[in-house]
Amino acid sequence: MTLNELGTKLSEMYNNAPKGDSVAMIHLFGIKYANEIKESEYSKKDIIKQSGISASYLTELTKGVKLADYVIPKNS
Repeated sequence: MTLNELGTKLSEMYNNAPKGDSVAMIHLFGIKYANEIKESEYSKKDIIKQSGISASYLTELTKGVKLADYVIPKNS
């Protein structure tokens, strides 16, 4: 995936999250796209910046990517 595609997907998941679930959607993005994120030439910081969400969510994205080793999304 390109940086633009990753950023757009993260932005969509965050902005379309049910009320109160926006941070969970960042985690879910990290889980669902962990392989693409790890294998890409882009940093998690680059993806956050491209998405337009606050840079303070970098930690949340990192948590999601790490969780990918331990969980499987229900609706993947």
